Amino acid sequence: MHSIDKLLLENKAWVYETLMDDPEYFTRLAYDQEPEFLWIGCSDSRVPANKITGTHPGELFVHRNIANVVMDNDINVLSVIDYAVTYLKVKHIIVCGHYGCGGVKAAMTSKSFGILDKWLLNIKKVYDDNRTAIDAAPDEETKTNLLVEYNVKQQVINISKTASVQNAWQNNQLPQIHGWVYGLKDGLLKQISKLIKPAALTANSIL
Repeated sequence: MHSIDKLLLENKAWVYETLMDDPEYFTRLAYDQEPEFLWIGCSDSRVPANKITGTHPGELFVHRNIANVVMDNDINVLSVIDYAVTYLKVKHIIVCGHYGCGGVKAAMTSKSFGILDKWLLNIKKVYDDNRTAIDAAPDEETKTNLLVEYNVKQQVINISKTASVQNAWQNNQLPQIHGWVYGLKDGLLKQISKLIKPAALTANSIL
């Protein structure tokens, strides 16, 4: 059996088991979605948002890209944020990076990765802004993981500056913005940043 065929068979098995437990499950799910959370994570296959948070379909609105980057010229991620905040009225936006991120590792080198180079410029800037602290780390793994954390903190700030979030805050609405990092070696999520409707974006706004 080809691996792609196995995916289709697993899908049928999942549907069968789900309906056995809850015959109305898909009927309810098809009606509408009211997620409380927008998840912006890395595309890495080892970081499945629903799995590591114990959530079910309909509970997370998800956007993923290489190294969980939020750029002011990326219409894809900006559209996702706007839809989640303006129409779905999510209460929380979670930016989740992960230790050992390949995109972050690549951004710390001088190698060329073709089409990825332009994307990695965003992470390289985070590296340049925090180079003194990162380069003082004792080994490459620690340096990479520090940049992972700095990158997540920067994306929290970037999200807070989007028109969608600013408009929501001006109207005394949510969301709160959270910066998390997932540990591939232990499976645990670590909160490293949190932003709650600040009157103005200041250094003290990041917890």
